[in-house]
Amino acid sequence: MPSVIHSEGASLYFSPNIGTFFIGSTFNVSIFVNTGGSNINAVKVDLKFNPRQIQVASPVAGKSFISVWIAQPTYSNVEGTVSFQGGVPSPGINTSSGLVSTITFRVISSGETLIEFLDSSQVLLDDGKGTNILTSMGEGFYSLRIPPPAGPKVFSSTHGDQNKWYKNNNPAFAWQKETGVTDFSYSIDQNFHTIPDNISEGSHTSVSYTDLEDGIWYFHIKAKKGGGWGGVTHYLVQIDTTPPAIFKLAFEPSTNSPVTAARAPVISFITTDSLSGLDHYEIKTINLAKTLQDKEISFFVEASSPYRLHNLGLGEHEIIVRAYDASMNWRDASERIEIIPTNVLFYISKSGISIFTIFLAWWKVILLFVPLTFFIVRKAAQWWQDNQNVYEKINVLDKVKSEWKKKEEELKNKLRKDK
Repeated sequence: MPSVIHSEGASLYFSPNIGTFFIGSTFNVSIFVNTGGSNINAVKVDLKFNPRQIQVASPVAGKSFISVWIAQPTYSNVEGTVSFQGGVPSPGINTSSGLVSTITFRVISSGETLIEFLDSSQVLLDDGKGTNILTSMGEGFYSLRIPPPAGPKVFSSTHGDQNKWYKNNNPAFAWQKETGVTDFSYSIDQNFHTIPDNISEGSHTSVSYTDLEDGIWYFHIKAKKGGGWGGVTHYLVQIDTTPPAIFKLAFEPSTNSPVTAARAPVISFITTDSLSGLDHYEIKTINLAKTLQDKEISFFVEASSPYRLHNLGLGEHEIIVRAYDASMNWRDASERIEIIPTNVLFYISKSGISIFTIFLAWWKVILLFVPLTFFIVRKAAQWWQDNQNVYEKINVLDKVKSEWKKKEEELKNKLRKDK
């Protein structure tokens, strides 16, 4: 039977949980479980990492206490996820440092990176019910560095910071030439481990490239001195010329129309960037109700979602949100909103008609007006036709009446003659 559960429950943690590693190298991170003094029989571990900085080289290494894998360990270097799910037979295991698995990561770019447990992770008690007793999850925080040069010292006038993303896709490089160096061999690609061939590119000390695709690139160079080729220097270049993804703006109080009586609505927005990542948002409000003479030049201010707009005057306003990625590419999303007076039952605006709490855009009004007009015209035509039929019947009766009078006069004249 399981032991009494400690108040702090079970925990998952990484070892090591900090460290500094160089691009191109690999490092191991082990996942441990502390059962908190209880017997557990199953563990589900879901991890998240930044696939632009590190990649899984080997998902499972070392000895694990897991004896039965419920599902084979899986990972995705696209989504940046790792999943383990396994257990041990009853009575389970009671440990303060049970090794779940060890993952080997390869460093592909510089910066600070985080490996964390997702909320879907679980540690299940051996109580026949599968009670989740996971209450604490650690994090792994690692510094990723560019290795020191083994060959010529390289500089870039266009991409001077190897830790930074640039929207310039035309990098230029220059390097130092030591005394006695006669030749250089260099290349550029997206593989950190590339070693330039032994074919000389000449003795010049600069080169430039144009129209490189978005992504992480490495410039590799080595020097020939005294008849032999020396070590290789790898220079990192990160290029992102693509703006953040298309996004939309949402207003609160929630409304399906561009008309509201709220003077300080809250606006929400979110987008993503697949390469350099989002840096910040900026927002600008333009009062379209003002005349050209009265309009002020507005400017963008930094903002975060959700953002409450300042008291807006009556009339139409355009809200523009600009999203920047780390390369300073940007994309705009804009919406127009019209502020109307409060407690107004009927209001005509540029956007449409508000009746009580119902807003009808002009195109909807037109769609409603067309069939209504058709119905009215049809009824009018029917009424006209019905009246025409009545008039025709009256005319016929008048003609009959006239004929009868004529016959009556003829008969009276005939009777007079006969007398």
